[in-house]
Amino acid sequence: MSASKMTARAVAAAAVFLPLVLAAPAAHADGKDSQDKQPRPPASMSRVGGALLGMPGTQVRLAPGVPVLPKELSARSWIVADAESGKVLAAHNAHWPLAPASTLKMLFADTLLPKFDKKEKHLVTVQDLTGLGEGSSLVGVKEKQTYSVHDLWLGVFLRSGNDAVHVLTNMNKGLAQTVKEMNDHAVELQALDTHVVTPDGYDAPGQVSSAYDLTLIARNGMTKPDFREYAATPRAAFPGIQKPGEKKRETFEIQNTNRLLTGDFGVPPYQGVAGVKNGNTTHAGATFTGVAERNGKVLLVTVMNPSSKEQHAVYRETARLFDWGFAAIGKVEPVGELVPPRSVRTATTGPSAASDPASGKGTAPEAAHATIAGGSGGIGIALAVTGGAVVLLASGVFLVNRRWPSAASGALRRRAGDAGVPADGDSPDDRKTS
Repeated sequence: MSASKMTARAVAAAAVFLPLVLAAPAAHADGKDSQDKQPRPPASMSRVGGALLGMPGTQVRLAPGVPVLPKELSARSWIVADAESGKVLAAHNAHWPLAPASTLKMLFADTLLPKFDKKEKHLVTVQDLTGLGEGSSLVGVKEKQTYSVHDLWLGVFLRSGNDAVHVLTNMNKGLAQTVKEMNDHAVELQALDTHVVTPDGYDAPGQVSSAYDLTLIARNGMTKPDFREYAATPRAAFPGIQKPGEKKRETFEIQNTNRLLTGDFGVPPYQGVAGVKNGNTTHAGATFTGVAERNGKVLLVTVMNPSSKEQHAVYRETARLFDWGFAAIGKVEPVGELVPPRSVRTATTGPSAASDPASGKGTAPEAAHATIAGGSGGIGIALAVTGGAVVLLASGVFLVNRRWPSAASGALRRRAGDAGVPADGDSPDDRKTS
């Protein structure tokens, strides 16, 4: 056979098989799942926010001038979104329903925060603390002691205290009522991958959420001033036991277990971070949703269950994705959007998936997948942590395109000296429970 005919046949074969290669799911293009024997994402997932977000693998539209994604990403699922516009800059298995661990407490807070005055006092009973899962993370709530609602929310956000969650749950007419309200609120937010069984995120059959949903929940939570305050609080005084006959009640310091907020050995505070919530259980692995501001831009990043053996991998991978997002924002074409709640009308212009989120209609056409390649560089120790105080609600309208202004004061903008104090970290049993 002549060389010209062989070349022609090779070109023809390439024309047949190359499209099949390009169409292969990017989730497995780097062989990570087969090498690590990780579970594979569902072949078909929710399309809320856009058709691309329902596809397995990494979704990003790389183009000239857009930085490549970092290589050191091992999470089963992650997402990077512009918190102001709602545009999803990149995602990996965004709608994969996975165990959320204590990141589910964001939905608990977003659902229950408006229901109680923070000054309200509650005398804790034995029943309030019944049913805590073995090895639960605790803030130190004790029976026959009185706490304010403010104290309890500090325990929820800073120490991921399941004891504080159980007290607030009983104040809210119990487990069944609270779970129903949380599930209803998830539907209202269009967080349709989410199913709540336990309000504290403790591992339970059928309890799932997704990187997309957790990001939606965090975004909505950050519209509430109290949510923002608690999420950004690095440390606080928590009431101890008041003994009979003593007028003065002792307090002890609690520190936020969010290492990107407070720092820890080997993990510096991330510059501009303002929360939101971390979690860790045996079933869920490590999970985290964070919000950060830099140069007037606010990003949300969620990372679920990294397989890397790198210490504090969930925080390190989040930091890498923040770095990439701040470098890519304004350059990369989005692959989807964070949809607004069902009950509010958006102020967005142009196409939106909000009207028909399940179909993905109104989103941009599908783009080529991209496997993870390249790196984004490291981060330095922050000299100050500025607040990503975010305000989306104005006159009852969900202003997706409105700039989220930074806080001028309060807990969301802290002194440089506050940024470098190490946190106690998660409780020793956090690998068991949330």
